[in-house]
Amino acid sequence: MKLGFLLGYSGKHIHIPVELIKQAESIGYDSVWTAEAYGNDSVTTATWVLANTEKIRVGTAIMQMPARTPAMCAMTAMSLDQLSGGRFIVGLGASGPQVVEGWHGVAYGKPVTRTKEYIKIMRQIFDREGPVEFDGKMYQMPYRGEGTTGLGKPLKSILAPTKSIPIYTASITPAGLRCAGEVADGVFPVWMDPTRYDLIGEHLNEGFLSAGNEKGLSTFNVAPFVSVAMNDDLDAAFDSLRPWIALYVGGMGARDKNFYFNYATSMGFGDAARKIQDLYLSGKKSEAAAEVPNELLDAVSLVGSRDRIIDRLQPWKEAGKRNEVGTMLLGVHDIKVLELFAKEML
Repeated sequence: MKLGFLLGYSGKHIHIPVELIKQAESIGYDSVWTAEAYGNDSVTTATWVLANTEKIRVGTAIMQMPARTPAMCAMTAMSLDQLSGGRFIVGLGASGPQVVEGWHGVAYGKPVTRTKEYIKIMRQIFDREGPVEFDGKMYQMPYRGEGTTGLGKPLKSILAPTKSIPIYTASITPAGLRCAGEVADGVFPVWMDPTRYDLIGEHLNEGFLSAGNEKGLSTFNVAPFVSVAMNDDLDAAFDSLRPWIALYVGGMGARDKNFYFNYATSMGFGDAARKIQDLYLSGKKSEAAAEVPNELLDAVSLVGSRDRIIDRLQPWKEAGKRNEVGTMLLGVHDIKVLELFAKEML
């Protein structure tokens, strides 16, 4: 199993912990991942990290697809792949309707359809076998819609890229997981219980079958986000992660369209998810956080003392042996914790 870690979103001012990244690189970490919402973008920070490192791979978790055309995303990926010596990983996501329509000012549309078309276009560009033509439900190349001049022509990339630039997608929905299994090289589940691969594996396997060519876990990377709170005070460790789960289950989406709420429900925490969502949407964020069960946090993150975390790493190690987890993407910026994981896992 490989290890990576998440840089997360920047606040009002961008801070990139370059020295921490270099330390992680020196102890064997495979990757580091940038993010974007509606502030800093993920590509600029990824570029900065690539320019300041030598070996570690850098990915985007995620680049918002509605914010970029497939060709623009492919151009970015090809450029960074060449400049970094093959260390860039494309991480894509649909984002949510609030951000897509409220911030980017475009229709949310059908995220699974978008993802499939987006990646197919990117693969065509990477393959560079001829001018790109595509006639999909969401994308047409050349575009022939309202306002066009009729002068568009199919084009082939001037840049000669490698065909093997990896593309991951962020998903936790059944349809999104099937899509990832079919068209992507890896997937980011925002949470994962390493003992319940079945919750995502059933859908990934359907995607593998659709892809054909004997695609499976041996050539596909399941890379869940794993938050870490190392603290001898177990209650304090749990409390530090409650707002994270409450935000996703309670606030990331509308009441009837929240993928994280549905995911928590599928994990067996439906009653708690409803309480969290009701409180969060009523503006009672601290009360919502208080309703996050320890059992949910223990299932998807690593919490507690050094010894407790080492003990609870065992299910992750077993999942790695089965290829059910290819990379753990850790949510922690403490070099001592990163060193602990490197010692135990690498």
